[in-house]
Amino acid sequence: MGLFHCPIGAAFYEDKVCIDCGLCMSKTREEAVAASKIVREYLRKHGTLRQQKYLIKKIAVCGKGGVGKSTIVSLLARTLGDFGYGTLVIDTDESNPGLHRQFGFESQPRPLLSLLSRFVLDQPASDSKWLSRDEIGFQDIPSEFLLQDDGLRFMMVGKIEDPLQGCACSMADVTRDLTLRLAPQDKEIVLIDHEAGIESFGRGVERGVDTVLIVVEPSFESVALAETIVYMAEGIGIGRIRAVLNKIPSEPVAEKIISTLRSKKIRYLGAVHTDPEVSAAGFEGRPPGDSRAKAEMEAITRLMLDEAEMKYDT
Repeated sequence: MGLFHCPIGAAFYEDKVCIDCGLCMSKTREEAVAASKIVREYLRKHGTLRQQKYLIKKIAVCGKGGVGKSTIVSLLARTLGDFGYGTLVIDTDESNPGLHRQFGFESQPRPLLSLLSRFVLDQPASDSKWLSRDEIGFQDIPSEFLLQDDGLRFMMVGKIEDPLQGCACSMADVTRDLTLRLAPQDKEIVLIDHEAGIESFGRGVERGVDTVLIVVEPSFESVALAETIVYMAEGIGIGRIRAVLNKIPSEPVAEKIISTLRSKKIRYLGAVHTDPEVSAAGFEGRPPGDSRAKAEMEAITRLMLDEAEMKYDT
């Protein structure tokens, strides 16, 4: 069946973490579907790999391409900083080249993928043992892989920059393993800017997060994908899944999207309206200044944090 990437993280059949679901051995669609159901049920029952039940520690920001995931991540990180949180932003999108600029950084950090590359002769050797720790604190990440500004830390998994570099499979593996091992302390939150679509869920990249934020724009495709993401996230045991509306031009449009989300039983936190300042900042490759979007993100963030302290799962 070609290249296979185990959603549980097993390196091979009968590896110590293998659950013997048969997915890697399936030869027909029917066998693959049956095996996927076993994997889904296993992950639902073993969601304790994530952090404490009612606390937000690791957030995956997902959605269709072009909905503004990176903008939401930058606004959210800035707002969390204003609220006194230390944030670690992880750029896992293999194609988006400019997320670091939205945080005011002129250059990118060394990508984590360089630890696995065959072509690192032009860079000093780096000890990768920290990546294998059972728990990785923010302070354990070597400085060469980080950009820092006050309480904000920024790192990237890697980019595909040249033809014939292959797929992003190894990037997904690194992201999944790192996310599972990261252990934020009090008042620390990890924000993960994911690649577009749902491929990361197929590889189990989100297994280590406790919260999924789905960025939804005014389009049929965006709302439809949000429903699929909810299904995928629930299938790996994530209980806190929320939508954030973005690029909203008017209140009637917001109301239509909210009505549709409600009909699909997708919970939402709020809306960020179309903002000229955010659009200008994105075009110029700079952090967005104070704007309506920033104020709206403050309300969304407060609701998200308050919600997480309430004694219910969803």
